[in-house]
Amino acid sequence: MADDGSRNGTTGLRGRDLLGLGGLLVGAVVGGMVVGYLVDQAAGTMPAFTLAGLALGMVGGAWAFWLRVRSALRDPDSS
Repeated sequence: MADDGSRNGTTGLRGRDLLGLGGLLVGAVVGGMVVGYLVDQAAGTMPAFTLAGLALGMVGGAWAFWLRVRSALRDPDSS
């Protein structure tokens, strides 16, 4: 029998799950940066809020990434 990488009939994170996680990270970082840029444009404080939005997007994206991965590893059948 070929080893397909599955454990007990489950596959864990699949390719589409990983693409979704990548999209989540990109969306959080870009979204935070865009919101920061718009606040900077309105307040005339370039680049303070853009950098803050970028940092918050990175932290928020990493946190959401961790929650989704943890959830998928606990219960692979839920995705």
